[in-house]
Amino acid sequence: MIFRNVLRSLLRVLGALFLCVALVGAAGCGAKNPAPTAASPRASGSASASASTGGDAAVPKWAKGMATVRADALPRQAREVLALIDKGGPYPYRQDGTVFGNFEKALPRQKRGHYHEFTVTTPGARDRGARRIVTGEGGEFFYTDDHYETFKAVLR
Repeated sequence: MIFRNVLRSLLRVLGALFLCVALVGAAGCGAKNPAPTAASPRASGSASASASTGGDAAVPKWAKGMATVRADALPRQAREVLALIDKGGPYPYRQDGTVFGNFEKALPRQKRGHYHEFTVTTPGARDRGARRIVTGEGGEFFYTDDHYETFKAVLR
């Protein structure tokens, strides 16, 4: 059991490293949009907010203090899911569109039913994989590629 958890963690790290190396040429692996530092959520003023997002246009209030990613920088499969969400489906998995409970508390706390999740397929995965888009009733979009451990606010 412990070996399986260690192996799973190792595979996640290796997968993240592989993805980072693959994206270095295309997106700079976060160089254009670094994750916010511990001080940035407390910083005040619009200059601080735009500095933490790499100078992007206004960051929505719900995304302040979070790591962000532009929708066009997401993997192709995630962009396809965003298009399906915009169309209202149909979705390939029966779990798509179901309530996301936010039990990990990685997203801002909201009433039950506020968030809904959608599967982002992972090439080569035998199951649904770890990637998801989570939407909020207020127009929020979040992306996770590590099965809810971390999220990035999707800027559309």
